[in-house]
Amino acid sequence: MPQEKADRTGEMAAFAAVARAGSLSGAARDLGLTPSAVSRIVSRIEARLGVRLLVRTTRRMRLTAEGESYARAARRILADLDEAEAAIADQAAPRGRVRVSAATAHGRLVVVPLLADFVARHPGITVEIELSDEVADVLGGRADLAIRFGPLPDSPLTARRLGETGRTVVASPAYLARAGTPRRPADLARHNCLDFSFRRSEPGWPFREEGRDRVLPVRGSITANNGETLVQLALQGVGITRVGDFHIGADLAAGRLVPLLEDYNPQDRESIHAVFVGGAAMPARLRVLVDFLAERMRAAPPG
Repeated sequence: MPQEKADRTGEMAAFAAVARAGSLSGAARDLGLTPSAVSRIVSRIEARLGVRLLVRTTRRMRLTAEGESYARAARRILADLDEAEAAIADQAAPRGRVRVSAATAHGRLVVVPLLADFVARHPGITVEIELSDEVADVLGGRADLAIRFGPLPDSPLTARRLGETGRTVVASPAYLARAGTPRRPADLARHNCLDFSFRRSEPGWPFREEGRDRVLPVRGSITANNGETLVQLALQGVGITRVGDFHIGADLAAGRLVPLLEDYNPQDRESIHAVFVGGAAMPARLRVLVDFLAERMRAAPPG
């Protein structure tokens, strides 16, 4: 039975070649067979099915209605077989391009350093990464995968949680030597607080005092639309800022920045997700990248 099924697949391929070429001799040339061998294959199919598939005269050949139906079915089955084999081969050694969109700072500090290891593991995959604080339109085809922070809106996209990040109030030792160290959140009223410029649902910085959370309005001489700029200003001793932990891990470890008011940190966390078009048709090259990012970002120290 397995041999018979294998022969039937070959027969379908031969008949599809006949339908495509429009003649037995043309199909024979395409298949590397003799015209008599192709004719025997067609006769064998006709005998098994009990119908005439070809009408042959001395001048021309044409498909019967049953032959047209069989040719369409053969092409579809052979295409499905090719697709199934390609999908399995893709899983064994994924290949192709994956377009990734990430926020500028998080992409530069967290995502990009992981890519060398990824492409070493999967040399058949090419990663095209775009760092931008604009939200990429994944459904519209602008990216295959986007990394997003915070709550996700309702969407037909698939989301995979990659990790989370907290926030910390920091300043440089030089600023604190000059302006003093705040001991309580209320002390920030006397300091230059560097904050984000975009609108938020609760303007100010959150703190937890005596078991209660509250948002404290802050003011300063400079605002910015991204955390990297705020960190750079803090490193220059301009003021105090509150940014995502992934921005400042190396600077805290090196002592270039000092954490402040940790006893009042509300420990608010922001989820990080990969979003993409999922489902059964999701290519293996995208799946392995999502799995890799989830594995490596979860294994990294909380940021």
